[in-house]
Amino acid sequence: MNYDFHPDAEVEFGEAVAYYESCQKGLGIDFNHEVYFTIQNVVDYPLAWPTIYMDVRRCLINRFPYAVLYGMHKDIIYILAIMNLHRDPDYWKHRIDS
Repeated sequence: MNYDFHPDAEVEFGEAVAYYESCQKGLGIDFNHEVYFTIQNVVDYPLAWPTIYMDVRRCLINRFPYAVLYGMHKDIIYILAIMNLHRDPDYWKHRIDS
């Protein structure tokens, strides 16, 4: 299976990496690795995580208060958000239709 990012998810991912890197040198790189490790788990086991809204699933990221929110269409994992768990939990829902 392959994956692709919603453009807004890609932006928020980059912003989160930059934020963590500004907090401590190397922390942004650690965050980046954890996100890609989580995405690989999703690609390997796409049905393993709970559905949280319609057909959108959530996989938590280790070490950081974030989750990967994704949907599936045929053989593509579509990442809707790299969601900060302290943020409004519904902010990403408009991305389902775009």
